[in-house]
Amino acid sequence: MSASDRAKILDLINESVAAGSTQMRACEVIGLSERRVQRWALTRGQEDLRHGPKTAPANKLSDEERARIVALAASKEFCDMSPHQIVPKLADKGEYIASESSFYRVLKAAELLAHRGRSKPRTVSRPRGHEVFAPRQLFSWDITYLKSLVLGQYFYLYLFLDVFSRKIVGWRVHEKESAEYSSQLLTEICLREGVERNKVSVHSDNGSPMKGATMLVTMQRLGVMPSFSRPSVSDDNPFSEALFKTMKYCPMYPSNPFASIEDATKWVAEFVVWYNTQCLHSGISFTTPESRHNGDDEGILKQRDAVYRAAKQEKPQRWSGSTRKWKKVDCVRLNWLKEKESSTTKADCQQVG
Repeated sequence: MSASDRAKILDLINESVAAGSTQMRACEVIGLSERRVQRWALTRGQEDLRHGPKTAPANKLSDEERARIVALAASKEFCDMSPHQIVPKLADKGEYIASESSFYRVLKAAELLAHRGRSKPRTVSRPRGHEVFAPRQLFSWDITYLKSLVLGQYFYLYLFLDVFSRKIVGWRVHEKESAEYSSQLLTEICLREGVERNKVSVHSDNGSPMKGATMLVTMQRLGVMPSFSRPSVSDDNPFSEALFKTMKYCPMYPSNPFASIEDATKWVAEFVVWYNTQCLHSGISFTTPESRHNGDDEGILKQRDAVYRAAKQEKPQRWSGSTRKWKKVDCVRLNWLKEKESSTTKADCQQVG
């Protein structure tokens, strides 16, 4: 770094100190140690007199040795091997050129460490992000196992929920996984919810019932836009995963397996009623999914806010600050990149995934 560049940095630090900052804090922001800045101040206007070592390190590889490492790694015998394998192979032949770390360092400099052919890691792009502001804009669905009395056999719960309201909008219990079952259920949901064409997206993982031809044709017929998670990435479908955990860890979940599909269906029906109408969901300001889906949550939150304000007015000595903010979450995001600029100016937005 030249003397003029160091002088500019010193001037900036001095301005910060004059404005009330400490030298230590100013150095942290710039990314320099305070000791170095102090040394620059003592030698202000002078060039950096450090020139580094005048002789090469004794253990430095020669150009011939580096060229030989590259040639060996690219040879037919070793082109499919890593340095971890090349070095022992050479040792078995009574030959030593350099250590494994030196091999890696030379090959990295020569850009020969990239994966080739089938060894190249698969890259899967992040799924499209969603931002919803009302019910019936984005559904999330998945299938979970329900244990039966027969070891190794399960019943399958198909479950759709509205991402904005968290309401379970449709479900069925079947004895197998099938795209036909999921397409039938989606058709019933769209009719019951009055979903308009090209107004709702349905997000799921990559299972065969989700991506089967029958399901995709049904979506196209209904004007539903499909959205899929990355393969083997459960975090891309967090709303359904969280709901299944709530279901299987709630106190009402039976401790014994279900004796029949009728018993499983009966229990799920009871759970859905409780979850939609009684469960106070933390993600929607502790209102019920049913009230948020119908638009009643805003009135509930205003009533709570009024109760808290009245309590503070009655006994202000119990409150050291403002009352709890009972405020509606205006939008919900799924797989939304944090650095991506929001399309809304609303501040109250929940981001998941």
